Amino acid sequence: MIAMSEKRECVLITGASSGIGLEIAKLLASQSYDLVICARREKELQDLAEEISRQHTVNCKVIVADLTTEEGIDLLIKDSGEVDILVNNAGFGILGDHLDMQLGRQLEMIELNIHALTRLSHVFGNLMVKKGRGRIMNVASIASYISGPSFAVYCATKAYVLSYSRALHKELKNKGVTVTALCPGYVTTGFQEVAGMELSKMEKLTAVPVKKVAEIAVKSMHKGKREVLPGIVNKPLPIVTKITPVWLQLIIVKWVLK
Repeated sequence: MIAMSEKRECVLITGASSGIGLEIAKLLASQSYDLVICARREKELQDLAEEISRQHTVNCKVIVADLTTEEGIDLLIKDSGEVDILVNNAGFGILGDHLDMQLGRQLEMIELNIHALTRLSHVFGNLMVKKGRGRIMNVASIASYISGPSFAVYCATKAYVLSYSRALHKELKNKGVTVTALCPGYVTTGFQEVAGMELSKMEKLTAVPVKKVAEIAVKSMHKGKREVLPGIVNKPLPIVTKITPVWLQLIIVKWVLK
C-alpha cells in the first residue's frame, strides 16, 4: 500500500463498486488523486483498488459500509480521513407501483439517496469550507426533472438531490467550494438490473456510455458547474418539462417506464 501523499488531493467516492462510481474512480486515479472508495460489496471494491494500484501511483483505501444505516455513515466519516473532493454517487431505484412494493426497501432508498448524501455533504462540506477549497459532486438523475409513475420514490429522491445541490452550490461558491449535480439519463450499468428495468430500443439509442458519463462528470466538476446532463438528446429536458403540462408529462413517463 502506497502511503498518502501530502501533495495529492483525496477523493471520497460512494457507490464505487460499479457503474458511474467505478468509472469516476478510475478516471480520478489517472489524474493522480488518492482515493477512498466505499460500497457494500467488498470483493468488487478490493478488485478495483488492486487494479488502480497496479496502474497508477496513488493510494486507494477501501471502506465497506452500508450507507442506508447510521452505523455505515458513521464508519465512513470516521475512517475517510481528510477529503478534498466528495462524490456522492451511491444510490438505487426500484421500478413498480408505490403501494405494491415493499415499503422497507423504498425507505432504504430514501435513506441512501437523500439522508446519506445530505449528511456526507454537510460533514465534509464544513471541513472543505474551513480549508477554503473543495468540490462536491452529487449524482442526481434525468429523473430529477420529472415525476415518475411506477418510479415515484426514486424520482422524488433525485428531485431532492438536484434542488439541494443547486442551493448548496449558491451557498458555497464564494467560500471556495463548488457543488455539481450530475443528471445522467439512461446509462448502461448495473442500475437497471437492481431497478428491474429493461431498456427499450429508444432508450438504448439515447443511452450514454458509462465511461463518457464519467468523463463529462469529472470535467464539469473541475470547472465548478452547477449541474450537467450528459448527452445531447437529454439537454433539452429541463426546458421541455417547463412548457409541457404536468398531466401530459405523467402520461408520457408512465408510457416510457411501462
